[in-house]
Amino acid sequence: MKIKEYRTQFIEALTSMYGEGEAESFFYLILEEKQQLKRIDLALQPDLVFSESAIEVWNSILEQLKLEIPIQYLLGKTSFYGLDFEVNENVLIPRPETEELVDWIINSQKSKIKSQNLRILDIGTGSGCIAISLAKNLPNAEVFAIDISEKALATAQKNATLNEVNITFIEQNILETLDLKQEFDIIVSNPPYVRNLEKEEIKKNVLEHEPHLALFVEDNDALIFYRKIADLAQKNLSNSGQLYFEINQYLGQEMVELLEGMDFKNIELRKDIYGNDRMMRTGFR
Repeated sequence: MKIKEYRTQFIEALTSMYGEGEAESFFYLILEEKQQLKRIDLALQPDLVFSESAIEVWNSILEQLKLEIPIQYLLGKTSFYGLDFEVNENVLIPRPETEELVDWIINSQKSKIKSQNLRILDIGTGSGCIAISLAKNLPNAEVFAIDISEKALATAQKNATLNEVNITFIEQNILETLDLKQEFDIIVSNPPYVRNLEKEEIKKNVLEHEPHLALFVEDNDALIFYRKIADLAQKNLSNSGQLYFEINQYLGQEMVELLEGMDFKNIELRKDIYGNDRMMRTGFR
């Protein structure tokens, strides 16, 4: 079968679920990953054909997409802040909003002395996307990353190797941590923050396939991770250090009040590209 003919069938099969634009984007992502062909190759060579074995692979992926399994898991990879990352069912798929948080941190360091050594801690690292992106773009930084999941840390370590950076990974339950035992210039976290009452807003492909351990918190204590991390920051953040969070869009004001009550200064609440309260920065001065 000609690839362009299969393309039409593939997009038609997924359009009702994903929309034509996203279905088409899936097709070209898979085409590049499985056939090492780009959109331009198909345009220049419209008579290219799929072998029978290739069609079997594509049909298998198509059926899994119909089950709303995220394409990033099906391909085993995704892109984040210009870098490639392995992803699987043990880690969340990195989001564009988190790229904004990383960009904020990196840009905040541009005006500082490049020779200044930084110690950075990423709490709840998952795939390692935050820690690795910071290490790649801040070569003067010594980066540490904590996660409760051994399997997530194994994925993060693979990603650090893939992107040629050195990260110190630590398996640790942050809620049971009394002291980080060293001082950091930057502490950053994108912890679980989706309340159970918000599950109806979560797309099926996320709700049924991404790890709930990294997503959800109880409705009656939605800020549990932030409170704990802020408490640790009081002990382990340097005097001129900065604490960064990705947050629940509905709890921006509650986060401001939490940090004000813990005597943090210069609290900044920032919106993401979609206009939602999504990230915060604070420190001691």
